Amino acid sequence: MSAVRLARISAEPLDLAAHLAAVEDDRAGAVTTFLGRVRDHDPDAHGTVVALEYSAHPDAEATLHGIAVQAIGETSAIVAVSHRVGRLGVGDAAVVIAVGAPHRAEAFEVCRAVIEAIKRELPVWKRQIEADGTTAWKGIGG
Repeated sequence: MSAVRLARISAEPLDLAAHLAAVEDDRAGAVTTFLGRVRDHDPDAHGTVVALEYSAHPDAEATLHGIAVQAIGETSAIVAVSHRVGRLGVGDAAVVIAVGAPHRAEAFEVCRAVIEAIKRELPVWKRQIEADGTTAWKGIGG
């Protein structure tokens, strides 16, 4: 069975429980998760952030799978990861990652590697919308 159990770009709300179920394995003594949510502020915003609108390149899902494979490397980790697209309100999950591994250090390391690579490499862009209607685009790495 593949070490990447789930790598998806989704317009539907992300389900943490589904990601946890995907990494369920008797060899996994540790499971870590990361849940990236839309927040009501941003250092670049002049006012309150009310929503983010995510869009993705058609190759984004394949890139996400590659990011997970790279993060796993030579470890025994199992990964489930999804990134949301569409309009998300404050509090909505934009990214969900679950990692199962034999030991906690490996699980934490792989989980962090996945989210850091997503921020650097995943071809997903977001339009930040503020309460006064002001918008700003942010791309890879932003």
